[in-house]
Amino acid sequence: MVIGEEISAHANPVSLIDGVLTLQTTSTAWATQLRLLAPQIIKTIQTSASGALVETVVILGPHAPSWRKGLRTIKGSRGPRDTYS
Repeated sequence: MVIGEEISAHANPVSLIDGVLTLQTTSTAWATQLRLLAPQIIKTIQTSASGALVETVVILGPHAPSWRKGLRTIKGSRGPRDTYS
């Protein structure tokens, strides 16, 4: 484990493409904290993982809930809050 148990409990790797590591977090608070720690995360990965070429870390927050209701939607509508006027 490169980044520690507490961080790995709240962040999951999504992809590693062309030196860009993408992490998905469990909350926006964790996303903010990991964005602040990104330079340290890169340095830790580069010094401890053999062959890991990470140049950039992208931190994503959790997926937002969908407001979509029903089978059909109208592009540009505001979902259930739309007054249709």
